Amino acid sequence: MLILAVGTFVLGVDGFVLPGLLPHVATDLSVSLATAGQLTTAFAVAYAVGSPIIATATGRMDRRVVIGAGMFAFLAGMVLQAAGPSYAVVLAGRVVAGLGAAAFQANAFAVAGVLSRPDRRARSFAVIGAGSSLASVLGVPFGLLVGQWLGWRGAMWTIAALAAAAAVLAAAGLPSVTLPATSLRSRLAVLVDPRILILLVVSALVLAPLYLVSAYAAVVVGVSTSAGGAVLAALCVFGAGFFIGNRLVGRFADRFDSLTSLTAALAVAVGANVVLSVVQHWFVPTLAALFVLGLIGSFLFIPQADRVFVAGGDVAAVALSLNGAMAYVGTAVGATLGGVVLSVAGTLWLAPAAAVLAAIVLGVTRLTAPERRTAAGRPEPANVPAEATGL
Repeated sequence: MLILAVGTFVLGVDGFVLPGLLPHVATDLSVSLATAGQLTTAFAVAYAVGSPIIATATGRMDRRVVIGAGMFAFLAGMVLQAAGPSYAVVLAGRVVAGLGAAAFQANAFAVAGVLSRPDRRARSFAVIGAGSSLASVLGVPFGLLVGQWLGWRGAMWTIAALAAAAAVLAAAGLPSVTLPATSLRSRLAVLVDPRILILLVVSALVLAPLYLVSAYAAVVVGVSTSAGGAVLAALCVFGAGFFIGNRLVGRFADRFDSLTSLTAALAVAVGANVVLSVVQHWFVPTLAALFVLGLIGSFLFIPQADRVFVAGGDVAAVALSLNGAMAYVGTAVGATLGGVVLSVAGTLWLAPAAAVLAAIVLGVTRLTAPERRTAAGRPEPANVPAEATGL
């Protein structure tokens, strides 16, 4: 699990650093800030489209090979971004990196889910997610400092170097892990299972309110101050909240049911964005609101992944790949809506828009059918295939 966490750390550094560098990217590539923000959208769309295709195409392959190849593809995308002379080339690099991330991350969570006991599954997901949370604490300040010293391209080269190390580690350090092969018919059956479809719709929505604001954190914090280091401080505070949330979410979701965990997080998202709407002219209260938004980040993903895994049953790996894809759809939707709000209404309306969107998503989530429960109140576990080998 730790090797997989190293990979998610690298992906997390990329995801958390880019929002803080968007003003520099926009200036260097001679595009608007809203256009630069669509680099986040491109990555998310590539992940969303590529994840189920990759899952189907590589269904019979050793997960070690797929995971290693995914990180090497991510590396290639980062090199393309760092060296790209134009916005179009950098955009293409984001697409390549998104496809690599899809191959790596979806398989990482699938392997963890299949090999974990039902009562520890959310914690196993959280271990892999810990890479992202650690990136939010250590990677963000490191990446932004490198960006200040060497430019945003220097930050991309640094992430590329980290990706190279993670790719070698995954290829050399992971044991052989084979998941049970499923037919194309079985994979397509996931798409017509109403329980899974409803959950995937929720997966496509839950992260959108978070990324509507966080993708433009640099301009959000700029409302209250223009002091040097303010963006770095804001992203570090957001990252610290994300790190703490990741440490809490596994035990919370394993102790309570995942639906309760998710709806509670969405309710907090509504409140935090309402508060941010009111206090964004003041720096310290803005930091506090960003901390809370970071705190609930893992609570918006891990419990939902657990819900999808349980509903997936024998094709849980396929369901999880689709869940990851839909999560990135939500990321793309959030970043795109944020760009629209930024262009049409301005920075001050980002948080109010996120609050409204979070309230809508909360309502949709509560209307979804509750999962099957055992007599003990826990979700019924999916079958763990005998063919899987341990990490």
